[in-house]
Amino acid sequence: MRAELGSRAAADDGALLTSSPGRSLLSRLDAVRRFLVRTALILAIGFLVAFAFISRIVEFVLRPLQQVLPQGDRLIYLQTTDAFVLYLKISAIAGGVLASPYILWQLWRLSVPVVSPRIRRLAVACLVSATLLFLLGAAFAHLVVFPWVWRFLANFATDYMRFAPEIGPAFSLYAKILIAMGLTFQMPVVVFFLARAGLVTHRTLIHHGRYAILAAFVIGAIATPPDVVSQVLLAAPLLGLYGLAVGIAWMFGPRARRED
Repeated sequence: MRAELGSRAAADDGALLTSSPGRSLLSRLDAVRRFLVRTALILAIGFLVAFAFISRIVEFVLRPLQQVLPQGDRLIYLQTTDAFVLYLKISAIAGGVLASPYILWQLWRLSVPVVSPRIRRLAVACLVSATLLFLLGAAFAHLVVFPWVWRFLANFATDYMRFAPEIGPAFSLYAKILIAMGLTFQMPVVVFFLARAGLVTHRTLIHHGRYAILAAFVIGAIATPPDVVSQVLLAAPLLGLYGLAVGIAWMFGPRARRED
């Protein structure tokens, strides 16, 4: 009996959730509790690892801005704790990114027993696609959009005004545009689900294409400074993603489902 109890205590969360049709609510809650504890621990570890390399991470994040500053100038902070708070914020974000693969894997183990194999395959494909698209959007923002944005803002410097950005507002702008680009790059995944549900078709998207063009430039105008080049840099990939979404709706819409 003791050996059996020990074996059960050592069983993983997946075994708890797949044990029998009459598995107890307590077993489910225990699996969720373990997931939350492990998530908190891995986030703490990710934060500590990121904080150990925080100087390099901050240098990478703010490099596009540093490159447009006059020779010898640096970013500034006016409050005594601003730099430390910035380090904590970036460490928390970077730690979450480092921990995300393990968290997603644990979440996957937790949900596998309650979904069908077909839904599992679909979820994996969508999760991988969404992650890659978000990283692609973030990379586009960091490598293309931000250098133009900072260069535009630096052009307002004159003989009586010096461009000396504060680290707090500079990072806030960086984070907002980075998240905006990462989320907008999710458009193909969202359209895939809508098309499979029969809520949109490729004809609908083509018919409303003019509104998509307008929305892309409005988003570009809101998310970037009032610079035409910056707005076009943001609007162009949005329109490209919209064209990709049209193709996805054509491939996976009601017609494709009937052929399945």
